[in-house]
Amino acid sequence: MSNEIALDALDREILFHLRQDGRLTNVELAKRVGLTPPPCLRRVKRLEETGVITGYRAVIDPEAVGRGLEVFIDVEIYANDLKTVEAFEATVAAYEEVVEFRRMFGRPDYLIRVAVADHAAYEAFLTGRLMGLPAVLRVVSHLTMKKIKADH
Repeated sequence: MSNEIALDALDREILFHLRQDGRLTNVELAKRVGLTPPPCLRRVKRLEETGVITGYRAVIDPEAVGRGLEVFIDVEIYANDLKTVEAFEATVAAYEEVVEFRRMFGRPDYLIRVAVADHAAYEAFLTGRLMGLPAVLRVVSHLTMKKIKADH
């Protein structure tokens, strides 16, 4: 059974514009999608209430806050017991440098995205925090050459 909500072309257009600028006023959004403000607001409220829109946020320039280096890390662990896996996940999720953390099917076991100031800060994170965890078997770092597209 799927939780998917039926979206029509207007809903999709509303979502497109809100993805581009979540601070659009209802009046401006309505104008862009060809509705009057009251039905546009009803649609946005329905999208929020049904969980299609899960929130609004500010997109921060990583360089401006000292987090200009982003690294993707593949992590394999050798633990098979739930207690160790849960402890590993709780510890890594709590690290301030970790901005995204996913358990994967297959290999690697985890994909972690970290944002730090520079290479020295990344080395400190990797050697001082991540590699010291008891469950960690293998770590592979991927540094971005060029960001082509990012969905904020």
